[in-house]
Amino acid sequence: MKLKNVLILAVVVLITSQAFAQGNILNAKSPEEMFETTDGQKANDNDNPLPYGYVEKRDVLWAKNTWETVDLDERVNFPLYYPIDTMNIGSDRRSLFDVIMKNVKDGTIDAIYNDSYFTEKITLDDIRASVERVDTTDAGYSQYNAGEPISDYNIERRSITAYDVQAYNIRGYWYIDKRQGELKYRLLGFAPVVPDVNFLDDPTQPGIELFWVWFPGVRDILHEAKAFNRKNTSMPISFDHLLNSRRFSGIVYKEDNVQGDRQVKDYINNNAMMQLLESNRIKEQIRDIEQDLWNY
Repeated sequence: MKLKNVLILAVVVLITSQAFAQGNILNAKSPEEMFETTDGQKANDNDNPLPYGYVEKRDVLWAKNTWETVDLDERVNFPLYYPIDTMNIGSDRRSLFDVIMKNVKDGTIDAIYNDSYFTEKITLDDIRASVERVDTTDAGYSQYNAGEPISDYNIERRSITAYDVQAYNIRGYWYIDKRQGELKYRLLGFAPVVPDVNFLDDPTQPGIELFWVWFPGVRDILHEAKAFNRKNTSMPISFDHLLNSRRFSGIVYKEDNVQGDRQVKDYINNNAMMQLLESNRIKEQIRDIEQDLWNY
């Protein structure tokens, strides 16, 4: 009898949490109220990112840093890429790039970094030349040479948008917690990989890291931003949950090593298949560490 009551309570909690996830869409009297939540819903929701537990340094039995590329052409990574067109979609849905750029411009994210070691902070002005380009057409140069003011329609403005993001490079920390005797993963940061803004129409140009974001510092922001859940639209997934639970496909392109953290392509040249196999070897090596804990 007690077990039956527990199951009923669990079902009620699940249904209630789903109702809160839908916002006010079923009670809205106007389109503007669809995604608004009432004060009562906000009070009962208590929706915050799950805090990390404190880990003592002496409890880390083994650890390794890895860097991965999350290719946005892969279907499993689509929730990080879409939507790329925000003109015909609600304000509650934005891509990861749009979420990050909006908060960088607003100053909500007050620290972005030049590299994955997070040693040098940069500002929006430092990357402005990488995300925006202003050029003059030939007709504009003719006006300039003739001493005339350049017309607005002769000035071309291009900027990096969510459409242009090719991948995300992420840095994570694998470690074995000897208290719990299990392998764990902590995401440390990520960087959008985009083409050079001066060569957006050239598909042969390699991507560059725009900037690095320290992930633990933006968890609250990413928790509020929701990614699309193709299996249940009433229960969107926060970007914080999506990334923390590794619901993406990545290829390891670097691990910390004695050769100055050299990349895989530095010792396997011009062979994409062998580089992919090396990435899989590194992943299997990490998984085997946990398996070997329980072998005698």
